[in-house]
Amino acid sequence: MAKRGGPRGGGMPGMGGGMNAGMMKQVQKMQQDMLRAQEDIEARDYTGSSGGGAVTAKVSGKRELLSLTLSPDAVDPDDVEMLQDLIVTAVNAALREAESTMSREMGKFTGGLNLGF
Repeated sequence: MAKRGGPRGGGMPGMGGGMNAGMMKQVQKMQQDMLRAQEDIEARDYTGSSGGGAVTAKVSGKRELLSLTLSPDAVDPDDVEMLQDLIVTAVNAALREAESTMSREMGKFTGGLNLGF
């Protein structure tokens, strides 16, 4: 009995098989575009605040804390716990902003697939 399908294997035409040169170029371009977008996102700074602006945190797109600004009104020696909570809230807000931007920008390439960005 003769085999069917040739070098691409069996199956339906246009399904599976290999990639043609045009598809490979498209994939490579998409990879380059994604890398540039990721580098751009990582180069940005993201800010979060809490306590009505009493505490402001700035993080990088690489999720590193760059600065923390405290309003003099936020510093109450009798309520250090409140200040700690405000700091945590501000830093987490800045990190969420960075993460949200990464997800939104990478979603343009992944078509909404959740790939862990």
